[in-house]
Amino acid sequence: MIGDIIETKQCQLKDPMDLFHSGQVVKICAPMVRYSKLAFRTLVRKYSCDLCYTPMIVAADFVRSAKARDSEFTTNKVGDHPLIVQFAAKEAQILCDAARIVCPFADGIDLNCGCPQRWAMAEGYGACLINKPELVRDMVRHVRNQIDNPRFSVSIKIRIHEDLKRTVDLCQKAEATGVSWITVHGRSVEERHQPVHYDAIKIIKQSMSIPIVANGDIKNLKDADNVHHLTGADGIMVARGLLANPAMFAGYEETPLKCIQDWVDIALEHGTPFTCFHHHLMYMMERITSKQEKKVFNVLSSTSAVLDYLNSHYGV
Repeated sequence: MIGDIIETKQCQLKDPMDLFHSGQVVKICAPMVRYSKLAFRTLVRKYSCDLCYTPMIVAADFVRSAKARDSEFTTNKVGDHPLIVQFAAKEAQILCDAARIVCPFADGIDLNCGCPQRWAMAEGYGACLINKPELVRDMVRHVRNQIDNPRFSVSIKIRIHEDLKRTVDLCQKAEATGVSWITVHGRSVEERHQPVHYDAIKIIKQSMSIPIVANGDIKNLKDADNVHHLTGADGIMVARGLLANPAMFAGYEETPLKCIQDWVDIALEHGTPFTCFHHHLMYMMERITSKQEKKVFNVLSSTSAVLDYLNSHYGV
């Protein structure tokens, strides 16, 4: 039975690299803790998003615990492709084991080398890996050697060093090991709200022959076009911009009411927990509600109250 399910799923899978060879800039939904789960991925795919990532999953927990696997990773046979599962890992074999588990159900994995949060770096995950190029190379090589499917992508997401030569060196080592593409968040580990160094992304892009994805402070489709022209990047990855407007890749300046209706339908169909359902709506409605409306809407505490509010105020 499991074999039948896996075989069916494998027939559905796509090669994400085909997107990068399409001649179009690839529009990507970033890995976002709590937010880039199946229901939200389903929504943004309706509005011209080409490629979606799961939230970051700690590979060691995922391999060790069936409970973690059930709670952290959900997909479906039909529409949730191409899909990249992002892992936090610091050991090559653990990453391989995690990749092997998701391989029948996803189109690739991504190694997080960019998360600047203290807990992640203290554990040896995330952005501290940009200072360990040999370890990154080893992890990519192991996955490449142990996953039989040549269409299964292995990518990394990084931040930049103050000394950009070190970043270029890291990227070239990863490329030599067979990494499929690299996403570059154009800030250093210490930088949070400072301007993004798009010039650094451009230099990295010019130093590589694999696809490069630009990430950082892209809030609308115009920003995406500008960053593409500034950097030459093959793809644009967006996080908060898509939370605020899941329809941005389709060219909408703010979240259209149709998108809010779609979110309600999708979230209810997927049984999305109320807090997540409500938070997404708070983000989506940020630009289209007054301060007074926000005060009322943001303290609603049940699905029925939210549905009543949307119906009475917006006809949704």
